[in-house]
Amino acid sequence: SSGINAEWPLRPGYNVRVASRYFKGPELLIDYQEYDYSLDMWSYGCMFASMIFRKEPFFHGHDNYDQLVRIGKVLGTAELYEYVQKYNVDLDPRYNELLGRHSKKRWERFVCQDNQHLVSPEALDYLDKLLRYDHNDRLTAKEAQSHPYFYPVIQEHKRQESSKLDSTV
Repeated sequence: SSGINAEWPLRPGYNVRVASRYFKGPELLIDYQEYDYSLDMWSYGCMFASMIFRKEPFFHGHDNYDQLVRIGKVLGTAELYEYVQKYNVDLDPRYNELLGRHSKKRWERFVCQDNQHLVSPEALDYLDKLLRYDHNDRLTAKEAQSHPYFYPVIQEHKRQESSKLDSTV
């Protein structure tokens, strides 16, 4: 494990009631108890999706079951079942009738007239790397900071720093 996970490990078996429903990661919704700080990256990804697509909340489930169904309709149900199988989780039998079969949607599908000015290829790539079923496949906070989505901010910061240096010479 890398990044913050290595510095502050969480003990397995934490409470699955830890997050607000709309920001709950799949690991909580399938009752996988050994979650870690990658859960925060999922929640952050949900907020980021809400911001760029202007849809608040992005995954609007009516309860925890419906929340996973909403996620499955975007990230795909085959991918969800792969995730569940990889971590040997017994999925609540109620999901058998609730989930249905949905293919993974392209993020571009959520772009419209109202939000296109907030969306870029970098933003969609960034979002895609945050909203992953598998918590081990999500960006870490450190990786997220250095994603190309932030290059304009980093470049501007460097420009300001160099102009401060120039003015002191």
